[in-house]
Amino acid sequence: MSERAEPRGEAALEPAWAPASGREASGGLEAKCLEVRDLRKHFPVRKGIFLRTVGQVQAVDGVSFAIARGSTLGLVGESGCGKTTTARLIVHLEQPDGGQVLIDGNDTAGISGAALRRFRTMVQMIFQDPYSSLNPHHTVRRILGEPLLVHGLCTRAQVGERVAAILERVNLSADFAGRYPHELSGGQRQRIGIARAVALQPRLIVCDEPVSALDVSIRSQILNLLLDLQEELDLTYLFVAHDLAVVEHVSDVIAVMYLGKIVESAPTDRFLASTLHPYSEALLSAVPVPDPRVRKQRTVLSGDVPSPLNPPSGCRFRTRCPLANHRCAAEEPPLREVAPNHLLACHHRG
Repeated sequence: MSERAEPRGEAALEPAWAPASGREASGGLEAKCLEVRDLRKHFPVRKGIFLRTVGQVQAVDGVSFAIARGSTLGLVGESGCGKTTTARLIVHLEQPDGGQVLIDGNDTAGISGAALRRFRTMVQMIFQDPYSSLNPHHTVRRILGEPLLVHGLCTRAQVGERVAAILERVNLSADFAGRYPHELSGGQRQRIGIARAVALQPRLIVCDEPVSALDVSIRSQILNLLLDLQEELDLTYLFVAHDLAVVEHVSDVIAVMYLGKIVESAPTDRFLASTLHPYSEALLSAVPVPDPRVRKQRTVLSGDVPSPLNPPSGCRFRTRCPLANHRCAAEEPPLREVAPNHLLACHHRG
């Protein structure tokens, strides 16, 4: 049973953990809404009748990046590279084994109770599957209204009005408040997921492949809705996807992830103009060009993605890289800055 709270005064709303704002939090001219430092998450593999640990799946292994307030970072990579695990660590659906997640310069490690409740109002998530992420037994009114009651943002008498306003914000009529998830189309369900994410007026929204389960005709509408909401509400996005064509449309910065690590990160314009990492080149070459007269040379990678249970030594991409040599097997390339705001982990480029 969800705990409900009545609206409180401003003094009562002060959290036990409250991020700083603006320049004070970032320590510089550009405020960082989210900063991830050396984030790690290994899942134990157990076998046998006594369930002994026989290995560790290195899902996320030393990931670092930052997102400026009001901007979007697109995190791309093949399935199984650790993108979703990274997203779940940021929103505290999983607990990290190491590293830091900072919101407006404040470490979120170990928060619980009132501080965790306050954190939930500041960081929200849009899930990949718009059906399984909604409770099938609840109406849209309850799905959107219950968080408002739990966090004391309105009274029960105000729920109907607030839900109608939230629905209007995602281009749905107030009539949808009485419907159940199974009565909605895929695009309408994802709009409800977006409405639930923005209902608490968060600073950061983590979008975990929010359009991959939708029809192509609906994707552009959802992406444009996200961009409109970002401008209207000054939102910051971490946009997780495997489709580089989608990511380049919405992102200010693109970061490429491979087998639990960031291998390249750059502002979108620079990334598209001068991609350096061989893996990034392969991903970019797979993006179709909507012009039959343009012939694009495709970079096809050999072999399969290695298992995160036993990743290659040195550079994790070396088993599929055409540039790999003995140094790649012996030494892991550090993620270094090769141009302003352009980070790369490769011994042969930059």
